Amino acid sequence: MNEREGHGESSEVVGNSAVPEPTEFPDRLGKVARRELAVHGYTRYDQLTAVTAKDLLQIHGVGPKAIRILEEELAIRGLGLLR
Repeated sequence: MNEREGHGESSEVVGNSAVPEPTEFPDRLGKVARRELAVHGYTRYDQLTAVTAKDLLQIHGVGPKAIRILEEELAIRGLGLLR
């Protein structure tokens, strides 16, 4: 797994399409949100501690429901989004 931090592209090019890395985010987050988070370099919960909800909401497919789910999952792990 790629150990990138932050907003860098985090995908492998296969043929003509980019395939994002697998993430540790739950299926209930939604396929588009998980894929787009990975494309933006977010594949692990610890990476989300350096970003605000406002920043994540700028990513296609990440809406208020996704933010709520991510915040719940982060809280379970003793983590949180940047305030």
